[in-house]
Amino acid sequence: MPVDDVRTRLQVYLAEDDRSGHRSLGEDLLAQAHDRGMAGATLWRGIEGFGASGGMRTARFPDAGAALPLVLEVVDTDERVQAFLDAVVQRLPAALVTTEPVRVRRG
Repeated sequence: MPVDDVRTRLQVYLAEDDRSGHRSLGEDLLAQAHDRGMAGATLWRGIEGFGASGGMRTARFPDAGAALPLVLEVVDTDERVQAFLDAVVQRLPAALVTTEPVRVRRG
């Protein structure tokens, strides 16, 4: 019988050229989520987007050299997401971050 739970989804909006030393910041945050034992996380690469700067990032013009948008999505309990969010905000104080409740179904 399926079991429904309410969890929290965190989305962090980044770009491919956001760095943490020699590593992509998106990859670094994904590794941190894994190390913390979060229930699930995915790093998505967008094909086009823009942020606060207003500059378009797109894959349509490969010679443009614009780093593509990334979204890190994490799902876990609200308490664990809030603790991870504190670490994210320390690393990216100006990042766009959203949280929302989500229903999780396990079959």
